[in-house]
Amino acid sequence: MFRAKDIMTQSVVCARPEMPIYDAVRLLTQRKITGMPVVDDELNIVGVLSEKDVLGMLYATEDSIDQTVSDYMNVGAVSLDVNDTLIDLCDCMTENIFRRVFITNEGKLAGVVSRSDVINAILQLKHQAAAK
Repeated sequence: MFRAKDIMTQSVVCARPEMPIYDAVRLLTQRKITGMPVVDDELNIVGVLSEKDVLGMLYATEDSIDQTVSDYMNVGAVSLDVNDTLIDLCDCMTENIFRRVFITNEGKLAGVVSRSDVINAILQLKHQAAAK
């Protein structure tokens, strides 16, 4: 059975709470990602910034030019451990309708698993089972 560490992407685009919001939005668009973890200096996950959060900029009554990621991020991002199973990942994504789950190792950000990563792992498992 696959574990999160087997299918996660280790190179994760992150934001810091104090990062200017427009810099974070540029990262999302340039990297073509739908969300990213917000971490502190020790790589503890303190929140998540997604495209949906950024949509709130349209409704801001004040100019967003001086605002930071902390003004828009969701606090308390859900994460799983590197040793959690594919089933744990599936359960988390279906129960919460997440596009991605952040993966930690000893409480620190270690990677990210997307829906497509999980789907590819399921296909590999089914292919292996059919080959036996």
